[in-house]
Amino acid sequence: MKNKKTILSASVLFFLGTYASGQEKVKDSVKTNNVEEVVVLGSRAGARSKIDSPVPVDVFNIKESSVVLPQSSIGQILNAVAPSFTSTIQTNSDGTDHLDPAQLRGLGPDQVLVLVNGKRRHTSALVNVNGTPGRGTVGTDLNSIPSFALNRIEVLRDGASAQYGSDAIAGVINLELKKDIGKLTGQVSYGGNLTPAANDHTGNFDGQNIQIDLNYGNKIGNKGGFYNITWSSQFRNPTSRAGTESGSIYNAYNAIERRALNDGVNLSSLFSNINNVPNSQQLVNYIHQYAQGVSYFSQDLQNQIQGANTISALQGLLKGDFTDQELAYRGQNRKDFNMQVGQSKLNNHQLFANIEVPINDNWKVYSFGGYSFRHGTSGGFYRKPNQSRTFTGIYSDGYLPQIGTDIQDLSLSAGIKGDWDGWNIDFSNTFGQNSFNYNIQDTGNTSLRFASPNEFNAGGLRFSQNTINLDFSKKYDVWNGINVAFGAEHRYENFKITQGDAASYTTYDAAGSVWNNTSPRATDFFGNALPGGSQVFGGFKPANAIDKNRQAVAAYADVEFNFTNWLLVDAAARYENYSDFGSTFNYKLASRIKVTPDFNVRLAGSTGFRAPSIHQIYYNVTSTLFTNNQLLEVGTFSNDSEIAAELGIPKLKQETSKSASLGFTYRIPSAGLTFTADGYFTRINNRIILTDQFLRADVPLAAQIKFDNQDINGAQFFTNAIDTETKGIDLVISHNARFSGFKLDNSFAANISETRKVGDIHSSGLLQSPSLEKIYFSEKSRVYLEEAVPRVKASLSHTLSWKKASVYLRNTYFGKVTGADVIDANGDGIIGFNEHQQIGDKIITDLSLAYQFTKNIGLTVGVNNLFDIYPDKNLTASTNNDQFIYSRSTSQFGQNGRYVFSRLNFNF
Repeated sequence: MKNKKTILSASVLFFLGTYASGQEKVKDSVKTNNVEEVVVLGSRAGARSKIDSPVPVDVFNIKESSVVLPQSSIGQILNAVAPSFTSTIQTNSDGTDHLDPAQLRGLGPDQVLVLVNGKRRHTSALVNVNGTPGRGTVGTDLNSIPSFALNRIEVLRDGASAQYGSDAIAGVINLELKKDIGKLTGQVSYGGNLTPAANDHTGNFDGQNIQIDLNYGNKIGNKGGFYNITWSSQFRNPTSRAGTESGSIYNAYNAIERRALNDGVNLSSLFSNINNVPNSQQLVNYIHQYAQGVSYFSQDLQNQIQGANTISALQGLLKGDFTDQELAYRGQNRKDFNMQVGQSKLNNHQLFANIEVPINDNWKVYSFGGYSFRHGTSGGFYRKPNQSRTFTGIYSDGYLPQIGTDIQDLSLSAGIKGDWDGWNIDFSNTFGQNSFNYNIQDTGNTSLRFASPNEFNAGGLRFSQNTINLDFSKKYDVWNGINVAFGAEHRYENFKITQGDAASYTTYDAAGSVWNNTSPRATDFFGNALPGGSQVFGGFKPANAIDKNRQAVAAYADVEFNFTNWLLVDAAARYENYSDFGSTFNYKLASRIKVTPDFNVRLAGSTGFRAPSIHQIYYNVTSTLFTNNQLLEVGTFSNDSEIAAELGIPKLKQETSKSASLGFTYRIPSAGLTFTADGYFTRINNRIILTDQFLRADVPLAAQIKFDNQDINGAQFFTNAIDTETKGIDLVISHNARFSGFKLDNSFAANISETRKVGDIHSSGLLQSPSLEKIYFSEKSRVYLEEAVPRVKASLSHTLSWKKASVYLRNTYFGKVTGADVIDANGDGIIGFNEHQQIGDKIITDLSLAYQFTKNIGLTVGVNNLFDIYPDKNLTASTNNDQFIYSRSTSQFGQNGRYVFSRLNFNF
């Protein structure tokens, strides 16, 4: 702690000291060398300096900073440099392990709109239904776009639905692609996590990552045409941050079973339904015989076993825990049964292109897009030998099932733009598609016993979107200028769920036929029914398979008035109509008042909306979820299902919002200093959430029958359940100086935000009792919404360059968060409804050094999380037998520790 505070203090002093000592030196040089950043986001009137913008926009020059930044993916970069942005690698959350939910200003992943070159980017096919921040939402897959293809990133921190449409309640992120020509650039990176917390039997270094990036551009014709192509490949190993498994693993029956296997006898072959065992006496005889080979059984237990002549009598005797003794016998240790906790294994390949070709002096055609393929593997919960979901006839030591995901992403935008009689016209078509296919490995359908395969195609998800835009804009020489813009949009969306292999979702009976809810089930030795479907992730059933689409049409108008040199007013309005829920009208007013040439006041007010995603409307699946410290079969049902009707769950409608912001910008050109501060408030009504699990005992009798027909223990639904208010402030201070051959850039940025549920829960008419409303919008859901991401986040960074060398230092402060698990946090033996673990604030330090050896070759070495800082450890009640040492339900900065890397940069 002392070291990180020392670094932070030195960083602050460095920031203040360089400002004070360099102020006089840079008065003249700043005026000529400092190029004011311009933005195009948030306005249709063309580029302007970001401090003159009527709304707050951050600009991050990725092309230049990527040389020294320790992070390499878009999500990781933004999480480090943009305090209002939060995204971390998830663990043990199925497909979400390979797609990091991204949030802006503490709002949901589906409340921030992503653009590429100003065109709407499609969202992912994945619905985040597991225990992570952003639960129940559908976000944009930022991992499918190579950061090496980007010139810069603009982040609009203001509600912008009236300008850009659905999803822009929290703001907009625009990814601007490179246009470089005439050179080949690239980088080869290698790194890994150097930390004593590594727990994978390979020492203190894991999570090795190799990444190769190439970018090449050249001109087309002689009128400014170009093409720019980027290829990126990443090979990432997993990290292991599980503790040592401390729970029960082997019972007495497992010990006897292993002695029989050693002699070539598989006890599981003697029964399928333990209540109707055709060879019950032979099974009893074998147990008597091989129990004598278990040397650590006490003489009393041996006598009881030998005296028990029925299966039921032996069942009562053989449940005892003999884990430590059996581990010693089998030459194992408890770490062999650890879960895969940490970042998942990932191979990622991406190709992106940006092309423009002028037709004449006034018109040009353009196209951009790309393809990415990502294969990930993550672990589920360990299937232990003493559990009924483990068929020990095949897996006598249990097994760790693996969830494999094949993620494909395709995008293509093409259009024509130019000038016609003073009007700027842009006509484009943008297509995007994202698919998730699940391949479950090292697992089994336990109900099939010996006939079970160990690998299953569990089906998949696919989302497609096609957007047609026609935009017009023109400037009029009235007052100090008026810009008029208007346009129309048509969007088509399709969501598809593909069923998996029959064995991935089917439960079979003792005879190996499909279970008909009445035929005898196959059981384990203790009479527990063997569950069906592929363990860890049951496949999508035929009943889950859907192919749904919808359309939306929109029209907008945007007028910007420059009444005088000091007063700018921007007004926007947008109408949208959706084929599945109706229409919405939204507006926005924004203004910038130039009090002095270097001091601006800006304010904005707007209404907004977010259409329920087509995924949320139609997604349905049955999964094995860890709920209330037990594994349950939980169905996620669409709102047009029979179960939803029985419980009175209404159809989804749009979220609506009202936003307001007030701030100022101030710069001191002679000192190279810029200040911006913006306060904001956002009210969202009818916010869509995913309910908690309604268990069978919670619901009316008619619904219980439908639970039984679906073979589920619980059900959850998407619903417009709550209203929320978000308020906060963003502060950015930037400083740059040029003196004596040195180039210095300093930046401080902070975000303070708070999101709260307000008003009553909009529950179903049949589920309005206090106990059921606590399920409709659960305490855990409240924590995900209000406290699972830091309310305070700040970063202080410095880049010092001299000749061929650069040094980059950044400290990031992550405020405290709350664990979502409801536990006995105060140790009084009583679990309160809102009793959670508090996870304290931390400071993460990144340091890197870059040196350009020649004009063409450079090298960067660095460390992310220099002091190997981890979140506070979980209390025992949240560890799942010491497997989750750190919370998997909060989002500060991850749990992988110190990352060291080297990067070879080249250009020709």
